[in-house]
Amino acid sequence: MSASFIGQRIKALREERKLSQDDLARLFGFKDRQTVSAIETGERRVTAEELVIAVEKLGASLDYFTDPFLLVGEGRFSWRQTNVGLQRLSAYERNAGRWIAAFRSIAPQVGREAPLLRSALGLHKGSRFEDAMEAGERFVAEFKLGDVPAARLAEVMERELGILVLHVDAFDGISGAACRLPELDVVLINRHEVVGRRHFDLAHELLHILTWDAMPPEHSEDASETSKNRVEQLANNFASAVLMPAAILDRFGDWSAIAVRELPAKLNAAADTLLVTASALKWRLVALDRLKPAAARAVPDAVLRNNGRDAAQAVTPPLFSKPFMEVIGLAVDQGRVSARRAAGLTDLTVDELGELFVTHGVPSPLEL
Repeated sequence: MSASFIGQRIKALREERKLSQDDLARLFGFKDRQTVSAIETGERRVTAEELVIAVEKLGASLDYFTDPFLLVGEGRFSWRQTNVGLQRLSAYERNAGRWIAAFRSIAPQVGREAPLLRSALGLHKGSRFEDAMEAGERFVAEFKLGDVPAARLAEVMERELGILVLHVDAFDGISGAACRLPELDVVLINRHEVVGRRHFDLAHELLHILTWDAMPPEHSEDASETSKNRVEQLANNFASAVLMPAAILDRFGDWSAIAVRELPAKLNAAADTLLVTASALKWRLVALDRLKPAAARAVPDAVLRNNGRDAAQAVTPPLFSKPFMEVIGLAVDQGRVSARRAAGLTDLTVDELGELFVTHGVPSPLEL
């Protein structure tokens, strides 16, 4: 294990316990805090004896310091949620960190290295909403997302940008999250949300990933298209443009010429085609001046809910993603992790894990 790996976890635990480097130096019996600093930055390795002291004096398990399938003191998350308490969110974040850490640790071992360079957008907090929408339109054109951008967005993010996308089981209130690691970007999406909402969350989190250094998002934000947070507003405008480019919307005809009584059916049908929500489509048309605000307000959101269909008709995507399952499958096949360990990391039984390989079209290393 690298020296920086354990050092990062010692630093994370020290900060959690509100200890100074001088406090830690006294605990370990070092002469000064410079030794602690060198350990935390990875310049100096921790000896076996010092690791035992850390376990005993800091009250943490040995796994806390040595398990590569934990995310401690490294990942920065930004959650889209509604009325989720910090304690529940933190507990879920720790669990999600296991999936991310497992992929981060295993992927290089099976030949799936992270990209050398990160893509970025030239947006910042001072950017106009029009700038964010223009960036979204350019993204669609550059990556050739086609007539239904939502259909290929996750694939482009994973295969061309190196962003890991995971569809996960999350409790009500969590829409998704972006996660930034030194060497990996991840987007989590609650797979139980309606398809249009999932795609909007995906495009929204993409903006955070592509602008993280210029305007780091808050750890937790309300999952609302009416957020007052400037960064969230820019992300919403970018997401709308990615999923609903102006040129594609214009192919549906002259929206301003449609009678108000006919608008709900037209919006619901177009939203179904584009795999977005009819409500998001309505306000995107207003932003593009294809629909007057008064006409939009005359169409109540109730008639657009689930694009006018029964929510029970929605199809839930399989857990995680194909690239994630490919890495796990290769690791099991090569003996780098046992099937039981892999199942435990994904919160599945061995049989469920085997079935998930098949669902994703990944060669299964397990005998079902």
